[in-house]
Amino acid sequence: MGYIHGGMKSGSRDESGSRLFAEQQFRDGAIQILVATEAAGEGINLQCCNILFNYDIPWNPNRLEQRMGRIHRYGQLKDCLIFNFVATNTIEGRVLQRLMEKLQEIRDALDDDAVFNVVGEVLPAAQVERVLRDYYAGKLGDADLEDRLLKNVDEAQFRAICQNALEGLASKKLNLAMLVERRALAQERRVVPETIARFIREAANYVRLDLKVVPALPHAFDPGKTPSALRRSERKQDWRLPALSAKYPRCSTDRETAEKNNLEWVTPGHPLFEAVRRHTSSLAVDAFGKGGCFHSLSHDQPARLDYYRARVVDGLGQVIHERLFAVELAEGKEPALREPGLLGNFAPADLPAEASAQAGAPASMPTAALLPEAIEWLQKCAFQPFLDETRTDRLSEVERIASHVELSLTELLQKADEEIGKAASDVEKKLPGAEGRLAQAETRHAELLARRDRRRRELERQRSLSLQAVERITSVLVLPHPERDTAEVQRLQPNPETEATAMQVVMEHEQAQGRHVYDVHEKNLGYDVTSLDISSGELRLIEVKGLSAATGTILLTPNERRVAEDRRDCYWLYVVTNCAGKPTLQEPIRDPARFPWHEVKKVQHYWLEVNAMTQPMMVRENPQPPYGGKRP
Repeated sequence: MGYIHGGMKSGSRDESGSRLFAEQQFRDGAIQILVATEAAGEGINLQCCNILFNYDIPWNPNRLEQRMGRIHRYGQLKDCLIFNFVATNTIEGRVLQRLMEKLQEIRDALDDDAVFNVVGEVLPAAQVERVLRDYYAGKLGDADLEDRLLKNVDEAQFRAICQNALEGLASKKLNLAMLVERRALAQERRVVPETIARFIREAANYVRLDLKVVPALPHAFDPGKTPSALRRSERKQDWRLPALSAKYPRCSTDRETAEKNNLEWVTPGHPLFEAVRRHTSSLAVDAFGKGGCFHSLSHDQPARLDYYRARVVDGLGQVIHERLFAVELAEGKEPALREPGLLGNFAPADLPAEASAQAGAPASMPTAALLPEAIEWLQKCAFQPFLDETRTDRLSEVERIASHVELSLTELLQKADEEIGKAASDVEKKLPGAEGRLAQAETRHAELLARRDRRRRELERQRSLSLQAVERITSVLVLPHPERDTAEVQRLQPNPETEATAMQVVMEHEQAQGRHVYDVHEKNLGYDVTSLDISSGELRLIEVKGLSAATGTILLTPNERRVAEDRRDCYWLYVVTNCAGKPTLQEPIRDPARFPWHEVKKVQHYWLEVNAMTQPMMVRENPQPPYGGKRP
C-alpha cells in the first residue's frame, strides 16, 4: 500500500518519498492500494486504476470532479467505479446524499456523463461555502439548507449547460465531428518520434554529440557528455528552460518507450533537443545566406523557391503562432505556395554558374534566379490568411478566458463585499479587532478590483494581433533534372490520366465507407488523401498509386518513403490497377514501409512490384528494376 499527502513534495518518478514516485509505484503495480489526501486531487495521472473510494466528500464540486479526473481520463481502458461514502446521520450528509442522488437521476434522464463535469456551474464553490457558513452561523435551518443547495439542481438547468457550446459540452451530434476532426488534424500534423530521432541523429555530427543507438528500444540512444557548444545556449537571455545536464542518461524520443523503460524523454521543449536545434540553426545561417541548387524530376523549367518565416504577435509581445512558407517563382507563371518539405524530392546540384565555369563556358544563371520577390502576392495570399486564421482562433480562446475571469472575479468581489459588510457591522457594535478586519477586507476588495482591471487590459491586448518578424530565410534554385527526358527516367514519371483515375476511384471508395475525405495530392505532403472515420476517429494518410495494366511496378518518391516510415501508425497505400480499362482497387495496404522496397540509384526513388505486397515475408531473389538495362 502507498500514500500521498500534503507533506510530500512533487519530486520525480525516481525520487523516493515524493508524490510522483508514489504515482509511478502504483502505475507499475508495486503497490495495489493508494491512499491519498486532497493532495492527490490534481497533478496525478492514474488511468491505470478504475476504482475510486471517496471517504471524505468535499462540498466544492470542482474538487470532487478533480478527484474523479485522476482515473477517468484519456488512456483509461475500463469503466470507472466511483464510490462516495456519506455520513447520512448528519444534516450535511443527508443533503449531500440527496445531491448525489439528484445528479444521478439527471444523468440517467439526459444519458450524458457531462452532468458531473458541470456541477460547478450549477453550484459554484463560493455559493456552497456561503450557504454552509450561514447554516453554521444559525441563519439557516435544516430545511433552508436543503432548499438553498438543491433548488437549482434540476434537469432543465443541467440540460441548458450541457448544451452550451461555450463550455464545449454541446450535444454529441453537434460537436463530436468537430472534435474528432480537430484531433485528427493534430495527429496528422504532430511531429512524430521518428522525425525527432532522425533530426537528433543527423544533427549530432554537427554539434559533436556522441550518440550510441540502442537497437532493442524504439528511437532510443545513449548520449555522451554534453558538448560545450550546446552549453552556450543556456547562457543566452532568451533561454527559458532548465539548465542542460553535463551528461544525460539513456534517452528516447518516444514517450511510451521512455515511460515504460524509465528513460529520459527527449522531444521539442526538452533542453537537450532545444540546444541541438538552436546550435544547428546557427550553423546553418551561412548556408542559408548562400542558398542552394537542386534538380527536380517534376519541373520542366527553372524555378526559385523562396522560404519565409512569419510570426503572429499579440499586444503583450508574445509570439502566438509561427509558420514557414515556401513560394515558387518561375518565368511567365504566377507565384504559388508550396509545401516546405518539397525539397525532400529534389537532388542536390551545382549552381549553373559553377557548372559553366567547370566546363570552361561563360557563367549564366536562369531568369528565375533573378526574379523579384513576390512580396505583395505573399501578403495577400499567404501572410494575411495566416493572420486571419490565427486571429479567429485567438479571439475564440480569449473570449472563453474572459468569460471565466469575469465569473470568478465577480464571485470573489461579492465575497469581499460580504466581508466588508460583516466587518462594518462589527465596527458599529464596537467589537474587538473589527476595524482591522474592515481595513483588511477593504484592501482585499481594492486588490480584486485592480486585478480585474489588469486582467481586462491584458485580455484586450491579447486580442490585438499583428504580423511581425517576417523574414526570408533562404532561396533555392530548382532546375529540371538533366536526365528528365531519358527513357528510363520517363518511366519514373506518373501518367496524369492514370493518376487522376486512381485518385477518383480511391476518393469514391472512401466516401462510400462514410469517411470524410480530402484530396491533398497537390501539397506534396508525402501522401495524396486524408481519410477520417468520424465514428471511430481513425485517420488514414493514403498514398495513391495507379497502374494502367493489371500489374506492374509502383514507385515512391523520397518524401513519400520518409513519411511512410515515420507515420506507420496511419499511413496506407492504395493501388488501383487497370486504370486504362476497368479500374480495380486492390486490397488497401497498411504500413507499406514494411515491404522490401528497392532504391533506384540513378534517380532516387523506391520501387516495388505490386505482386510483392501479397507476399510480405518473401524477398525476390533477383528483383528487376522498373526500366530496362542494368539493375540499380
